[in-house]
Amino acid sequence: MSMTKCELKTKIQEYQFILVELNLYIDTHPNDEAAITDYNTYSAKLCELIDMYDEEFEPLVGFGHSPMLAGSWPCSRWPWEN
Repeated sequence: MSMTKCELKTKIQEYQFILVELNLYIDTHPNDEAAITDYNTYSAKLCELIDMYDEEFEPLVGFGHSPMLAGSWPCSRWPWEN
């Protein structure tokens, strides 16, 4: 799946929103197996999308959350440069 930087960021935000909503639902319905399955599925897909973004563009988040090649950090753009 090939997406532009903007499309990929939008998809990541969509999955993050879905996960927040599912998390809130599961807080009040902890035995809903379908919701838990959906949460785990979207969570795995979100990780894939973030990994894709990290590999194709630059680390999405810093502070040890995104692995990167040595020396690649100074070459990435700052958020206000996009």
